[in-house]
Amino acid sequence: MPTPQRLIKFAGFFVVAWPRAIMWAAVCASASAAGLLTGGSAGARDYMSRDVGGWIVAANEDGTGCFLTRIYKHTGDTTLLFGLDLDGTNHLSVLNANWSIKPKDRLRLNFRLSKGSYPDHFAIGMASDGKQGFVTSFEAKFPSYFAASKVLDIFRGDVPVERLNLDGSGAAVAELRTCVEAQRAKPAVSADGKAHSEAIPRDPFALAPAKKPKK
Repeated sequence: MPTPQRLIKFAGFFVVAWPRAIMWAAVCASASAAGLLTGGSAGARDYMSRDVGGWIVAANEDGTGCFLTRIYKHTGDTTLLFGLDLDGTNHLSVLNANWSIKPKDRLRLNFRLSKGSYPDHFAIGMASDGKQGFVTSFEAKFPSYFAASKVLDIFRGDVPVERLNLDGSGAAVAELRTCVEAQRAKPAVSADGKAHSEAIPRDPFALAPAKKPKK
């Protein structure tokens, strides 16, 4: 299998990924508040969060995708979250109570999976639930590489950041995709939490109704 390449160049990544990074940071905070990092209850839009081989798989509250998470009993209790959106975009966050990363810090990190590496990859600092860390995004094939890998090594230059065991990631990513498809099959949810049909325009009175042709 060829070594995966970085998805986007530095400047392009910053422009495209920055808004998503902020959104994903909010997902992390929401997941923590809901207790999904340690077991969880019902996920959004009828998908029940579940434990798959030590990974917790749950749906985003807004129905835009799903995520899986695992807490490692390392120093600082490292938390890994990996999310997959309905449009195929993925997000990876790693947080630790001992790290000094600040929100919005710009980082260049090296990621190495069993099935490939992403050197000098851009990430953005974030904080959630008393932990500091980073969020980043990868190419569309990354979930498959993640699922097929046994370990994820992260370095800051030559300095080791984390070594994370990915045992069970294959089954967890498969369930993650199942969760995403379940969300895709549901109607969109509006801000008030009620289902909303895409066929209904936002303002049905903004346009004049189409006239029926005369016979």
